[in-house]
Amino acid sequence: GSMGNRKGFTLIELLIVVVIIGILAAIAIPKFAATKDKAKLASVKSDLRNIETAEEAYFSDNQAYGNYGALQGANLFNATSPNTVVITVNGTVGYTAAVTNATISSGATSCSVTVGGGGANDGVITCP
Repeated sequence: GSMGNRKGFTLIELLIVVVIIGILAAIAIPKFAATKDKAKLASVKSDLRNIETAEEAYFSDNQAYGNYGALQGANLFNATSPNTVVITVNGTVGYTAAVTNATISSGATSCSVTVGGGGANDGVITCP
């Protein structure tokens, strides 16, 4: 057949399409990474809220707050993997809990809450 009748794409047309797809991917992928970090930070905050609930349950049983090991031992709380938990107990007064997710690539990797401090931030989860 004649040249004007050929079906299909030329190499140049295909290359242009591939380049456009590449540019779109380069724009979109960093945005997905940020979304993943947001989700990880949300799991850190949710762990802290669950710790607050667990501590109140522990306190009602033991008349004192418990460290992470005590909460685990009482089957009240286990951290979401790969989050790490540090709870510093101030006896019957309160406690400070910090949850960290080392796999977060940018921004805050940990949040903490202090309960029983009596300050304005008492019981408020903060992420530096």
